Amino acid sequence: MVDDLDGVVVRSGGKADAAAVLRLLDDATAWLVRQGRTGQWGADPASTDPRRIAQADVWATGGGLWLAEVDGRPVGALVVGSATEYVPPATEPELYVNLLVTDRASAGRGIGGRLLAHAADLARERGVGLLRVDCYAGDDGALVRWYERQGFTPTDPFTVPRPNRQPWPGQILTRPIHPHPQSPPRSR
Repeated sequence: MVDDLDGVVVRSGGKADAAAVLRLLDDATAWLVRQGRTGQWGADPASTDPRRIAQADVWATGGGLWLAEVDGRPVGALVVGSATEYVPPATEPELYVNLLVTDRASAGRGIGGRLLAHAADLARERGVGLLRVDCYAGDDGALVRWYERQGFTPTDPFTVPRPNRQPWPGQILTRPIHPHPQSPPRSR
């Protein structure tokens, strides 16, 4: 568990947290709909989609779920693991960000950046030098630019075909992970 000074706690998630992930996705989807941005996740709540419910259950039981909480309430979710099947494979060992979602009511608190910093720490702990993520690259590209502000570099654009719908435009982004500098030895 990581406790930040302003009350944000990052903790490991588990099976009981699938509902929290779905709530965060529902809230983010509703916010995107209000913005007229339905291309990323559509317009329907994740909690009503059997595929998304099953995905949340897999994330919650797969060992890669981390939640950011304020006063015990989840305000962000991060899932790390292996790359999804629709993206090109990495050319070196990596940690892949499968999901990053934050509560819009906590916008401006840097929750997403904190969760990505936690992912970078996890990569360091595992001796991995690359953090990768994919994101929606449609509309005005705002999400890609947000990841760039978090230290990621766009690499491979891709498209996911979807039956009876417009293809989903995506972007792979990478961030090199450097080991923490070693502390100097103490003098005796």
